[in-house]
Amino acid sequence: MPDHPKKQQLLELIRANPFISQQDLAAQLGLSRSAVAGYIAGLIRERKLLGRAYVLPDNRPVTCVGAANLDRKLRSLAPLALLTSNPASQGESFGGVARNIAENLARLGTTVALLTAIGNDSSGAALLSHAESLGIDTHGALRLPDAASGTYTAVLDADGEMAVALADMALYDRITPGFVAARQAQLASSALVVADLNLPLDTVEAIVAEARRNEVALVLVAVSGPKMARLPHDLAGVRLLILNAGELAARVGRTLGDDAALEAAMREVQAQGARDLVVTRGAAGVLLTTADGAIAQLAAPAAEVVDVTGAGDAFAAAVCWSLARGDEDLLLACRRGLRLSSLTLGTKDTVYPRLGPDSLADVEQPETIHMEPK
Repeated sequence: MPDHPKKQQLLELIRANPFISQQDLAAQLGLSRSAVAGYIAGLIRERKLLGRAYVLPDNRPVTCVGAANLDRKLRSLAPLALLTSNPASQGESFGGVARNIAENLARLGTTVALLTAIGNDSSGAALLSHAESLGIDTHGALRLPDAASGTYTAVLDADGEMAVALADMALYDRITPGFVAARQAQLASSALVVADLNLPLDTVEAIVAEARRNEVALVLVAVSGPKMARLPHDLAGVRLLILNAGELAARVGRTLGDDAALEAAMREVQAQGARDLVVTRGAAGVLLTTADGAIAQLAAPAAEVVDVTGAGDAFAAAVCWSLARGDEDLLLACRRGLRLSSLTLGTKDTVYPRLGPDSLADVEQPETIHMEPK
């Protein structure tokens, strides 16, 4: 039976303005609000709309789950000397792995939602206001009246390399499996879900379970060696795990001294259920699993290092951007990631300030080196 004309008109109005209210729809269509609600419920059942936010199937967001912090950077003006005062310059910016990825994605032109926790303070209000100014949907964020927003303080040496970092991120432990359950509809309607390991283990397990149940692509992004304890043992349902060599060593519980050891560890973790792994190695480039069972190496482009903060998140964001576009070629996604990481390394900003929708358009498939599958 063909759709009722009003139902089709309603769909077109939502397509033109996904944020239109039911009252405005009723007024423009000459219907009662209850009739509009009935049509919307029917469209959701038919999967022509995805959830109560009127998400259209061709405009599904990438949903980023995890940390959104106030970042403080202290950079030594001379070689660092321990146990004494060092002259330094300082700056503040918005950070957090999930938030950084979300900002990169938004600047690349992607529809993005951010699920995070913020405290009842000026930092939390500023974090959400800045995200919303970029078009990031923050309505699902957890607002905690009795907590301070997260902070991350990095001490950089005179060359811009991180010497030490201090993170106050206890509030993310309050992003619980119950929070995930409450956001189930939002996660299920995502084109891609990206979660960082600032979240508790049982919460990450719940996100993996939701992705597996709803067949939504999930990317997990490691944040540090100690927080690898928050990575579930069962990775079935994970489309991609992004981590560095030290975090991979923490996962397998042994030192990884050469490429052969890295390759063996990657296969061990992949056997735990993740479809693919990407291991970042700084200036040495990346290792990644491939569809033919091999492991590929990609060299990093030459880059002038001004500040390393945010470069890894930029890499992850570009990879996610590529996958969310429907480009399943992980080699190309990583090449785009290396490009954006290189651009970010060359600036003092956590997110490359001139990033736009066309910034990665000219990145092509690179030459690669393959290790033989074993």
